[in-house]
Amino acid sequence: MMKKNGLKVFLVALMLLSLGFGTLGAQAAYEKAQPQTITILGTTDIHGNVWGFSYENDKETTNTGMARIATYVDQVRSEQPNVVLVDNGDTLQGNIMTDDLYNKRAGDHPVITAMNMMGYDSMTLGNHEFNFGEQLIPRIQTLANFPILAANMARVDGTMAALPYTIIERAGVKIGIIGLTNPNAPRWDGEKVDSFVYSAVGPACRKTIDIIKNKVDLIVVTAHVGLYPEYDEEFGSDGANKILELCPEIDALLVGHAHVTVNETVGNTLVGGARNLGREVVRFDITLDTDRKVTAHSVSIVDMANYEPSQALRSEPFIAKAHQETRDFISGGAPTADGKTSGGIFGQAAVDFQPANEIKGIPEGKVRDTAVMDLINSVQLANSGADVSAAALFSDTSNIPAGNINYGTIFGIYKYDNTLYRVQVTGSELKAYMEWSASCYNQAMPGDISVSFNPEKPGYLYDMFAGVDYDIDLSKPVGKRIVNVMYKGKPLADTQKLTLAVNNYRYSSALKAQKLVAATKEWESPNSIRDMLVQYIQENKVIEPKIDNNWKIIGVDFASPDRSKAIALVNDGKIEVPYAKSLNVNDLKQAGLL
Repeated sequence: MMKKNGLKVFLVALMLLSLGFGTLGAQAAYEKAQPQTITILGTTDIHGNVWGFSYENDKETTNTGMARIATYVDQVRSEQPNVVLVDNGDTLQGNIMTDDLYNKRAGDHPVITAMNMMGYDSMTLGNHEFNFGEQLIPRIQTLANFPILAANMARVDGTMAALPYTIIERAGVKIGIIGLTNPNAPRWDGEKVDSFVYSAVGPACRKTIDIIKNKVDLIVVTAHVGLYPEYDEEFGSDGANKILELCPEIDALLVGHAHVTVNETVGNTLVGGARNLGREVVRFDITLDTDRKVTAHSVSIVDMANYEPSQALRSEPFIAKAHQETRDFISGGAPTADGKTSGGIFGQAAVDFQPANEIKGIPEGKVRDTAVMDLINSVQLANSGADVSAAALFSDTSNIPAGNINYGTIFGIYKYDNTLYRVQVTGSELKAYMEWSASCYNQAMPGDISVSFNPEKPGYLYDMFAGVDYDIDLSKPVGKRIVNVMYKGKPLADTQKLTLAVNNYRYSSALKAQKLVAATKEWESPNSIRDMLVQYIQENKVIEPKIDNNWKIIGVDFASPDRSKAIALVNDGKIEVPYAKSLNVNDLKQAGLL
């Protein structure tokens, strides 16, 4: 009797199983017989902004963050059945929560927790994922419910450090996703990435496509580079245009790193890029016929200012805990991984350190010596014992405002977790480095009455120097601008030997990568430059702005009698901010504005 009942159960189970396979088979056949639209949503350069919050200011943002992206993704998924969600890197670095707390701890990570919750299909490594050494990569690979991609990176022993691609399926459509990291990571992170080797994005993409092209219906590439090469203009190893040249069959290319909006179609390839911090999402819509040929496609950029933060994401227990812990850390609560606290309010600024901009949109901290830069450089000199120091104003709005100082204030003027190096330089090498830095300015033309900036040179590449006096003559071309360089009251000789304090990033990306300095570092700080600034303020309690005015810009007609009228036109909104093109009295008079 038991055997008969057992046989009945088996037969019923077999029948149900066969019906199930039949249903699945019928569904697959139906999907293949129908045109399908695949919607690919791409994020890039989120820089740890899960909540949509500026921790240095302790304020909610109005148009950024993964919480807003989550709301948008949920909306699209409710409207479209076949959604793919990919990320393009520089995702786990960029704020106090990531850099000072969770990137230095074992265990869960709030960014990966958010990405798992949102159902990402892949993430490509960006260059900032390498800022914290090799240990962060395997950690996120373990935590993520999605593959971590980098087809152009391997370990020095030849083994892959990340997957080159993944293949997913939506409604019977097979989608190959290839990830390409930025090959310039060694320039920026030096010894931290010694265990990895990197290759050019274009050839690596071509090689990977050749592996998967007969296995997929759509090819999506997420490349953590800008459209144009950043360093390798000759061969394009770090630019997405080389990918497009070598791989015209790509259906959708997501670019990043440059923090700019990209919305183009090149040949048959949709190309999209988004601004940083989760400000925008790139959307690709691709329709295929029953033969899996693309019949329609489009790319659009969606601004997150129009979306409210997802309360479901914000209320996820670990994410909510990480957010509050970060705020508590700044106010003096939660300890870091090594047991330190931020100290809460640990000092006072007597007055604002950064002067107001004379011209709307032109950062005063980059056109003259200011107290913020002199503070950073003086702290670097004191900690390194060097003769000369170099540092950058990372943000045009960096300031130490009058009043209380906490860790968020310091993050606002020094947002990267850099350490400090000391290296020997000659007078000639120092001048070459100063010329490299001064290339961020445009050359002044006759009639120019303001300073403007080369838009191809981001502000964080402009260093200002302490320990020497110098002028920057903008009437001269790039490479011939640094004049009147004095050291201890005497002209700096090319053969003079000095020691230079510089952060680890600049040492790798400029001094070594640009072959500006021959010597190697002779000292490295055990702590970060941010920690040095905190310690200085803790010891001094109340800080006053100090400016030695050791440098100035010349070669621009700052004394023009028409200058104040021209500036008023900008400040009153009557003409555009002259960021990339200087105010020129001749042009303004010709236009009838003066």
